[in-house]
Amino acid sequence: MCFFSSQTKKAIEIARRYRRQPGIVEMAEQIIQEQKIIKAYQHPDCLIVTPGVELQTAKWGLIPFWVRDVEKVESIRSMTANAKAETAFELPSFREAIKKRRCLIPSTGYFEYHHEEKEAIPYHIFLRDTEIFSLAGMYEEWLHPDTKETIRTFSVLTVPANELCAYIHNGGRNLGRMPAILPPEKEKTWLRQDLTKEEINRLLIPYDSLRMDACALEKDYLKRV
Repeated sequence: MCFFSSQTKKAIEIARRYRRQPGIVEMAEQIIQEQKIIKAYQHPDCLIVTPGVELQTAKWGLIPFWVRDVEKVESIRSMTANAKAETAFELPSFREAIKKRRCLIPSTGYFEYHHEEKEAIPYHIFLRDTEIFSLAGMYEEWLHPDTKETIRTFSVLTVPANELCAYIHNGGRNLGRMPAILPPEKEKTWLRQDLTKEEINRLLIPYDSLRMDACALEKDYLKRV
């Protein structure tokens, strides 16, 4: 799965990469610039790319639009950082978002643990041929019933792991998964509003492991950064 990501580029660079207007660049610089590790369970603000002309921010951990009980929000979003591509169309939390509110999540890499005997070693996983790549995501805009504040949140879609990712992610929960990575030539297609279920599913496939690489990190890296 994907619970640790990184985004080490400035918002203006992200805007240029996706040909978007940096309408929130001043705020985004403060939120995003130094996020060497983005931890899903902290529900951080991240940059996302939607069909609109400007970059957007959203919090990691999707809150379905239909939630009315504020006390249930945290327990729900603790389970919605990721969504399995195979079941996203079936689950109430995701089925409207994957049809109507798909987004790109800019990333410079993500992290998984590799288990060797009693040790868990974190690996940084990235692409060989590009610094900034896109995770397939979906977002929602939730209206807080008390404050009337609109909160935008997102989830990362996951697919079966390719050979490299399966080797690294060999222990713990949710084995055999990786985030759905979209090649640059498929990014615009992912954001189209007229895609059918079949067309969406055809985009959600494991990325070519030959175009990816990884490096081992110090075992406490994810805890201290």
